[in-house]
Amino acid sequence: MPGRRAAFIHSEEIEQYSYPADCPFKPERAAGVRKTLASMGLLCGEGISQVAPKPADRKAIKRFHPARYIHAIKNAAAGRWDVEALHMGIGTEDCPIFTAMYDYAMLATGATLLGAEMILDGQVDVVFNPSGGYHHAFPEKAAGFCYVNDNAIACAMLAEAGKKVLYLDVDVHHGDGLAFGFYDRSDIMTISLHENPKTLFPGTGFEDEIGEGDGKGFCVNLPLPVGTYDEAYMNAFDTIVPPLIGAYNPDVIVFELGADALAGDPLAHLHLTNNAYVDIINRLLAFEKPILATGGGGYNVENTVRAWSLAWTILADLDNQHDVGVGIGGVMMESTDWQGGLRDRQLPATDQQKQAVQPVLEQSIETIKAKIFPFHGL
Repeated sequence: MPGRRAAFIHSEEIEQYSYPADCPFKPERAAGVRKTLASMGLLCGEGISQVAPKPADRKAIKRFHPARYIHAIKNAAAGRWDVEALHMGIGTEDCPIFTAMYDYAMLATGATLLGAEMILDGQVDVVFNPSGGYHHAFPEKAAGFCYVNDNAIACAMLAEAGKKVLYLDVDVHHGDGLAFGFYDRSDIMTISLHENPKTLFPGTGFEDEIGEGDGKGFCVNLPLPVGTYDEAYMNAFDTIVPPLIGAYNPDVIVFELGADALAGDPLAHLHLTNNAYVDIINRLLAFEKPILATGGGGYNVENTVRAWSLAWTILADLDNQHDVGVGIGGVMMESTDWQGGLRDRQLPATDQQKQAVQPVLEQSIETIKAKIFPFHGL
């Protein structure tokens, strides 16, 4: 997409919100991305726009969540919490009740939906909302720090407008809310690459979860063994994802860019660097389809900020216009331990890693090729 038009969806208003201090989920990451990019001059220029979101309206939310669930979130935020809300996952350890939970969820979701609207209107080619990506929320259940599933609502909105949607999720956790939310649909294909469900929340996302009814063959799950590293990840990605995108030929790609698959994330066990995310984004851009990208997980805040800042430079076609590769990391990231800019150091895999990862991953790849590819003439 030469002359790519890119929108960064963010505002000072959304920076005012936070989860409880003891919660691992930190919405402040988005502010860190904005600060980093602004300090590098990467939020301005031809084709680049910064757009402030507005809260999502209830009608839009009802594309995925029923009214009683929305009411339960709003009431809990106002101090009116009951057993029914608890059964909906509201007030659990990973979905705590706090005053701003409803307002923040509405604004973060509004940011993602604004991006979808801009794509439908033909205003942009790529959009990034670092405050989005709440993929664990089910229609009537909060889970995994997620109350309102902005990505699911955006996918439903795009499909309602007649678009074939490819949802790609590279968060380390299975994108369960979307996989099961669209399990019987063929107009929204979901592909999730995530750590093996046997070792990580939410315990779903095995290779044999392939959809049902009209959606059979349109739900794709690639579990990754503990210790998966860049080369093994990209080999698996290239074997599975581009062929399916090519065969499906979507009109738009919704991309959940969780950064918790990075090495050093405190809640997961993969071993990626953000260089893999660059490769993934370049693969997606090669299809020349509009891309709606959101944030997601990422519990090492500094690593997540750097990964998402780097992702924006690739999405917005800024990596060749600015020297983002060298010499800026220590200054812009307020750190002295790495002067290589936004890109991570390479992390060579040990022989032990390779022996533990490769055979398991190869088996998963062959299972997916056997179960999914025939549905798409592959």
